[in-house]
Amino acid sequence: MSSIPMSAAPNTTAPSSNAEAVSPDTCTHLTGADHVASLTAALGSLNGQLDVLDRWGRQLAGVLCGESRGRLLAAGNGGSAAQAQHLTAELVGRYRADRPPFSAICLTAETSSLTAIANDYPADELFARQVEAHGRAGDVLILLSTSGRSPNAVAAARRARECGITTLALTGPAPNPLAAAADDAVCIDSPWTATVQECHLVALHLVCAAFDAAVLSEPSRVPSGPTLGTAR
Repeated sequence: MSSIPMSAAPNTTAPSSNAEAVSPDTCTHLTGADHVASLTAALGSLNGQLDVLDRWGRQLAGVLCGESRGRLLAAGNGGSAAQAQHLTAELVGRYRADRPPFSAICLTAETSSLTAIANDYPADELFARQVEAHGRAGDVLILLSTSGRSPNAVAAARRARECGITTLALTGPAPNPLAAAADDAVCIDSPWTATVQECHLVALHLVCAAFDAAVLSEPSRVPSGPTLGTAR
């Protein structure tokens, strides 16, 4: 049996956690090692905001389990649209533990409404009009923007404030217009869009974990329903 040439041997050396994250100003792409270093650095900024995400989860539980059975609205553009839909799926379905479904609507998933609004109104109204339609005072809106400068997200945050809806924002580096327009924000300190999106996904899962912990730690807050206990 021939031996594997040294040049073909796999590299089993773990990337250094001290590797310096590369800036978009100095290169046009990330190597694998660059990507991991960028993510490691950005997770450090997320680590300093864990208490905020935990508070969001508990706040969301209070709204969705309250007497008025409030609702979560979520939106974003591009990859952030997919993550907004991921979040609402975790609440309507489940994150980890079995529990009743909760009302959560992704504003980017209703194609007929999206195309009708885009056709008849200014682009900034894409989410704002849906916020006004579906949201009620006391509800929660979560907006995701890697730049924090998406005009339709900023307009939605401002409309939510007018409607008495609490806005929570996940953005890239602060300061930015969306963080300023929101009631609270978690800002990821990274210049790379992909890295910010990856940290946003971690953040959403942490919100879901805190939500479940708050809901399931107080059985009186969990409404009974026909689907409870049917998960396989």
